[in-house]
Amino acid sequence: MIRRLWGMLLAAALLLSGCAPMEEGLPTQQDQAQDLEVCFFDAGKADAILLTTGSSAVLIDAGEKGFGKTILTYLEEKGVEQLDCLIVTHFDKDHVGGAAKVLESIPVGTVLQSNQPKNSDEYASYVSALGAAGITPLTVRETYAFTLDGVSYSVDPPRRTEYDEDSSNNSSLIVTVTNGDNRFLFTGDAQTQRLAEFLDTNAATCDVLKLPHHGKDEPLLDALLASTQPRYAVITSSDEEPESTAVVAALQDAGIGVLLTRNGAVILHSNGIRIT
Repeated sequence: MIRRLWGMLLAAALLLSGCAPMEEGLPTQQDQAQDLEVCFFDAGKADAILLTTGSSAVLIDAGEKGFGKTILTYLEEKGVEQLDCLIVTHFDKDHVGGAAKVLESIPVGTVLQSNQPKNSDEYASYVSALGAAGITPLTVRETYAFTLDGVSYSVDPPRRTEYDEDSSNNSSLIVTVTNGDNRFLFTGDAQTQRLAEFLDTNAATCDVLKLPHHGKDEPLLDALLASTQPRYAVITSSDEEPESTAVVAALQDAGIGVLLTRNGAVILHSNGIRIT
């Protein structure tokens, strides 16, 4: 009885002092969440996606050659002076093309890349820019996870070094980003073999899905949507090379909001609870 009375008096004193007793345990995901902006650039049929918080910046792919200037202008407007991480999902020119300009113009902390080099001018410029910047990239061969400013990143690698079909696209890194209760999934240009790997081991629900391969119709699209159950799907396409009408119809039939970068940059904000 004395202990009980003492506990009640202590609780009352804490309340009167403007404090409340805290429960033991780790902070929840919502407690750790940040204000996260995700910008899917209008880069034509190409990927360039920037994720920023108050003190972090991550770039997933960099569009085609010449698009690096647009990325740098946007970074300058936001007051971002360096990138914590550059993730090159694979080495097709519409994903790596603008990377050299970015690497030449702004400090970059870590570079994560796929395991399938490509014989192209864009890839050669990227490698040269890495050397000039003194950066040794990490080729992701096992799941690579890191956290920046409370936002968690998980980079899923291809399981093979070669694929029967389009080896470059099927070597795409697939990136999952979690901010509080919000989850984003970026699938690069993954095609059937790569998507099958991911669905077999890592797929989870997400709020926003960056559709693979610029909205082209993929045999495993229905399985991907069933597994991830996104509320929004973002498609990086252009008027000259638009997304599949069948894919858009499938998304709409599933009640998924469709956001097209060919209509302008798609900018989403996550506070860890909702996405706007």
